Amino acid sequence: MLTRFDDYPIHQTPEPVAHAASSDRNVYDRYWFNGYADDGEFYFAVGMGLYPNRGILDCGFSIVRDGEQHAFHGSRRAPAEPSDSTVGPFRIEVLEPMRKTRVTLASNETGIECDLVFTARTGCVEEGRQTLRQGPRAVFDVSRFAQFGRWQGEIRYAGKTLAVDSSRVYGTKDRSWGVRPIGEPEAGGAPAMRPPQFFFLWAPINWPDRCTHFGILEDERGLAWHQAGAIVPAYASPDEIPGVEDPGAERMASVSHRITYEKGTRRAQSAQLTLVGPSGERHLIELEPLLCFRMKGIGYLHPEWGHGRWKGELAIGGESWKTDEVSPLALENVHIQQVVRARMDGLEGIGVLEQMCIGPHASSGFEEFLDGAK
Repeated sequence: MLTRFDDYPIHQTPEPVAHAASSDRNVYDRYWFNGYADDGEFYFAVGMGLYPNRGILDCGFSIVRDGEQHAFHGSRRAPAEPSDSTVGPFRIEVLEPMRKTRVTLASNETGIECDLVFTARTGCVEEGRQTLRQGPRAVFDVSRFAQFGRWQGEIRYAGKTLAVDSSRVYGTKDRSWGVRPIGEPEAGGAPAMRPPQFFFLWAPINWPDRCTHFGILEDERGLAWHQAGAIVPAYASPDEIPGVEDPGAERMASVSHRITYEKGTRRAQSAQLTLVGPSGERHLIELEPLLCFRMKGIGYLHPEWGHGRWKGELAIGGESWKTDEVSPLALENVHIQQVVRARMDGLEGIGVLEQMCIGPHASSGFEEFLDGAK
């Protein structure tokens, strides 16, 4: 099947662009963004995923503020044209590749709307390929890059209007693609040899003149099977960024973490991250959580609006909840991002700490599928 993209010299296989290189049902291509005020007043997230082998395009927008989280969900049959990035009232538009992106959510029955522009303040940070196998099958095989920026625009929800000012609202763009578990659990075949386990920490931090990137995936023993870290220059204008990937970015040789958990949860009460440069220099980042966002607001682990699930030709929905009324150890609430105040090398910054910890994790003291910190 041909699309407009086939008129560009961008092919990576002998197939047309619309044909995924793998026939795996879990092939995906995802946009993801977050945004947060520099004082932790509010946080919002945006997601859109295309699942070509499942024929689905879905999206989400969610904001947490004043002790409440509000979420918009949308899903449709995947369009024939990959450039069609709309789901009902929702749209993502690349204004300038790797520089500016617009996210709009027009008036709809949920009462949640937005018109926002993300403008980059750094080059892109490509992570190493992330591959995890269960037996011979790669269940997780992903490429990913992150980029730091600012937001400008407006959000409307629950009868309120929130001005988003680029002088105080920072954020991160995250693009990833490949294969990862999505949709309904697969049935049939031999049962898994081990219980489910997944440990993920991700911490993009905005500082006055730079940004730091931290990511790690670990097994049940606490051993890393993927890690990434970088310090990248930040610029006042995207026109000053010297390239898609900044030659001034410094890749880290290794990263590590130390988390103090809130009792009865798997959520950080405080955290220390360490970036180790190629010459052995160490940068200690201390994190103080300010605000908690449940990632189910944009579909992650959501029991109804989970990624890649068929909802019909077009479906949208909305929901809200009090943040202090959700069970912290319910599976749908374990995947979180917290806005954090950060300190490093005498500097103060603002960013997020993303956590997803399911199953045993020895270095955290977790032994069961979802036991909390003691």
